[in-house]
This record gives sequence, structure tokens and C-alpha cells, in this order.
Amino acid sequence: MSYTGPDFEPPQPRRSPLRRPLTVAVAALVPGALLGWGVYAAVGGSDDGAPGDAGSPAASSAAAEPPTAGKPSPSDSPGDSPSDAAPLKGKVVVIDPGHNPTNFEHASDINRKVNVGTHWKECDTTGTATNAGWPEAKFTLDVAHRLRTLLEERGATVKLTQDGDRAYGPCVDERAHIGNEAHADAAISIHADGSGAGNRGFHVIMPGAVHDGDADTRAIVAPSAQLGESVAGDFARVTGSEPSNYLGDGTGLVTRTDLGGLNLSTVPKVFIECGNMRDSEDVARLTSGSWRQKAAQGMSEGIVSFLRG
Repeated sequence: MSYTGPDFEPPQPRRSPLRRPLTVAVAALVPGALLGWGVYAAVGGSDDGAPGDAGSPAASSAAAEPPTAGKPSPSDSPGDSPSDAAPLKGKVVVIDPGHNPTNFEHASDINRKVNVGTHWKECDTTGTATNAGWPEAKFTLDVAHRLRTLLEERGATVKLTQDGDRAYGPCVDERAHIGNEAHADAAISIHADGSGAGNRGFHVIMPGAVHDGDADTRAIVAPSAQLGESVAGDFARVTGSEPSNYLGDGTGLVTRTDLGGLNLSTVPKVFIECGNMRDSEDVARLTSGSWRQKAAQGMSEGIVSFLRG
């Protein structure tokens, strides 16, 4: 309840005995402060400095601030250590984009037989295609380029068996030799399958034990299995794709002894069939650029995990 009006005057606060001296002191200080600012502006101040400009009060304040909580300073970032920034430095990865977009123009060349250790088979094939005619060879080269970029960003030395720079091939035996001669720490051959409609999903093919003629995979069976398991796990996680429903008993892992690219390899190597180009659900993924980027990312992470042990 308050009492105001002509008949009532609220009590007045008592004057402090220090009030007048303080007023005088403040009045005396104001001219001095203005003079000091004038000297600062003439000597070191910025006439038009936006926040953050050198010499401005905002810049001085920002420079003195510690890193924002939860955001490490550059010197504290774990990514700055050589092992984290380039975990694949010194590692060599060979990427083998399956088939070649112009193989179909060189039927006699790709049909000639080459020795794959256990038997003789065609140099190469044209690969499969979607029902709309988009070829596997273009898919594999696109994913290979994306994968190369990701691996090089992690510090790896990357070599492709072909980069659209050959009239055809290379033949399956040469594809293996390219990885061998590069002394690859890991090699991966990228493909898409051409199975029947309703068959969908990815699978990773690993070499079985072969010791016949020029083929001897015994030393690479175990590390190739580790590479295959690593790639399959990360590929599924990153892409959201399911393992093949028609090969591999739901594991996404298949072992074969009839592929020259594996039989003749002396370095850890796997094939990956990223999906079925004759199944509409898989085709929706395979023909999507954003999904192909995920496919490359999944392969990259699998390879990194394998090479880092």
C-alpha cells in the first residue's frame, strides 16, 4: 500500500555527507578521460575499425580469449598429429575399376584368353549394365575416383589399374600384376553385379587358397579375409545397404578361387560387388551420386581400418 497525494509527503532520504565531494571528483575526472581517449585515437586507434580489426579493442579482446568450451584450439586438436592427420602416409592402395567403358569396341582383344593360374579365361568382359543401359564400367570408374580422393586425403599413395585412359582392359592378369608391382598394402576391385531381379545387396569376394601354376594365394588369404571383413562392415554401416540375399549366406562375404585378379595377386586384395544392376531397388542406389559417395566412403573407412590394424 502506498500513500501519495497533497496531504502526504513520503519521507526523503538522508543526504550522504560524501555526496558533494564525489560529485566534484567525478566532474574532475571526465575531462581527463576525454583527453586520454583523444590521445589513443590520435596515436593508435582505428577510425573505422570493425570488430576484429587489428588494433581495435574488439581484436585485443578476441586475441586474449581462451578457446571456446568444447572446441579445442588448433594446437590441442588430435587431428593435428601426423598419425591422425595422415593415417595412411607411406601406404600404397591400388584401386581396380572393373571393366572398361570402351571394352565393347574391342571384342577380339578382350576375348583372347590369358592364364589365371588355375585355368585360362577371357582377358576381360564388357561388364553388366542397368536395364536402362547405364554400364557397370562407368559406375566402377566413378566410385574409383571418389575412393581415390578419400584415400589420398588420408595420406595414401593411390594407383588405379585404369583411368579411362586405355582403349580396353587391362586384362585380368595385368590388373593383378599392377597391384603386385606397386607393392600395394591393399588392393580393391570395384564391381556391380548382373544377377536376376529380386537378387539384391552387396558382397565382398575374397581369395581362397590357390597353389597352381603362376597362382599362389596362400600368403594373402588371411590378410585378404581381414580386409574383406573390414570393408564389408564399413560399407554396410555407411551406405545402409544389406548384404547379398543370394550369395554369402547373409554375411556379405564370399570366397572364390576362379578369379584371375585374385589368384595372381601377391598383395591383400578383395573384390566388391556393390549391388545388382538388374534389380530396381539396387539400381536406385547405384545410379545415385550421393549413394556412390557413401559407397566410396564405406570402402575407404574399411581400408583405413585394415591398414591401421
